[in-house]
Amino acid sequence: MLIDIVKILAGLLLLLGAGEFLVKGSVALALRLGIPSLIVGLTVVAFGTSAPELLVSVNAALGGQPGLALGNVVGSNVVNMLVILGLPALIAVIHSSQIDTRRSYAMMLAASVLVIGLAFMGTIGRWQGLVLLGGLILILWDNVRSARAHRNARPPEDDLGDPHMAWWKIIGFICVGFIGLAIGADLLVDGAVAVARIAGLSETVIGLTLVAIGTSLPELVTSVVAAMRKQADVALGNVIGSNIFNLMAILGTTAVIAPMPVPDEMLRFDLWVMLAATLALAPFVFWRRDIGRGSGIVLLLGYVLYTVVLLWFGLSGGVA
Repeated sequence: MLIDIVKILAGLLLLLGAGEFLVKGSVALALRLGIPSLIVGLTVVAFGTSAPELLVSVNAALGGQPGLALGNVVGSNVVNMLVILGLPALIAVIHSSQIDTRRSYAMMLAASVLVIGLAFMGTIGRWQGLVLLGGLILILWDNVRSARAHRNARPPEDDLGDPHMAWWKIIGFICVGFIGLAIGADLLVDGAVAVARIAGLSETVIGLTLVAIGTSLPELVTSVVAAMRKQADVALGNVIGSNIFNLMAILGTTAVIAPMPVPDEMLRFDLWVMLAATLALAPFVFWRRDIGRGSGIVLLLGYVLYTVVLLWFGLSGGVA
């Protein structure tokens, strides 16, 4: 048990550190190319910070733990919307009223509905994975088109990356990040599965809670820093982009590699919590309301309630 806990902690630390390296290199790359900060948040930062989820889910699926793989994605999306936005809002107001994310939010909502529909087929298999990857290609194409349209826009005024970083440093940060993420993901999955079995929790519950929070640490770091520097476009774009990437790329890639049966408890509860959390962002996106301290508290309390219900039923042998 002690060794497994050490593995989990070591995996989390590696994911956090490697995610920071990957984000730093990725943002510097984007800034060197002159991409606006909202596009940076929706693509480079979002995809970079979602790399832990990708590696954890693929490793879990290949290791015969499909519940952990699927739970990691669904749980990470819930964490992103309720914690990754809620916690930074306690530190500094996220001025979402100053940016327009309606288009990207609509894509995230559509991706959530699509995944729920595919999940009710019982198994997210290879053809479903190809559908998700095809949708991701369309979304990426749309973002590339937007980036080209804003190619000559004024560079983003933030300190999240160095627009003059040497190319060898950029490549080095990205490579170190990916290597660290691979090792950290392997340690985290091994330790989490072992602890789940000892504690009597299902792999799905562990994926929805511990692993989901652990792999979302890079998003948390990025969003807190962005909020403190009043970069709402990076903070909100990071969450929306990460959720799209989780649903389309991670589930799609994992399903193509190893089909994932969908647990009944996820069909009854967790997928709907994910959809509800997605809809909870609608007022901030469409009514252009800032995410202040009060809203942050409500979002965090929503996640606490979800976790309590999940662990209660998981420990008592109920729906989870």
